[in-house]
Amino acid sequence: MQRPMMIGKIHRATVTQADLHYVGSITVDADLLDAADLYPGQQVDVVDVTNGARLSTYVIPGERGAGQVCINGAAAHLVNPGDVVILIAYGMLSDADARSYLPNVVFVDEQNRVVELSDEPGLAPEGHGLEASGIPFAAFRDERREPAAHVG
Repeated sequence: MQRPMMIGKIHRATVTQADLHYVGSITVDADLLDAADLYPGQQVDVVDVTNGARLSTYVIPGERGAGQVCINGAAAHLVNPGDVVILIAYGMLSDADARSYLPNVVFVDEQNRVVELSDEPGLAPEGHGLEASGIPFAAFRDERREPAAHVG
């Protein structure tokens, strides 16, 4: 079985630019792509925390250290400069790999600089005014120990 799993996330980045007259995609500071282990052309979901919009596109690397997060093309109708967004990448993992895979979660500040790295998607770093959601992956895995039986 293959499972679509969250493999990388850039959490609460600030959109620096929206360019309607550009071939579609999202341009992201290459340092952030490296931290989240995202590749040029990789599909991501963009979740706009500010207005609730959600869209899928692909990433293009931007200038390193510039903090760039630029929404390009038609998506610029949905996401505006100053909006806070979450970028989420998914990958297809085998059932065995999905049970032990640790995603790359990147928390950034208002200038889109990395402030914390994690492998826990529900983690809330201190000082950001956020609350953690759920239990840590490791605790969940320890609770399950065995795959759930399928009722047939």
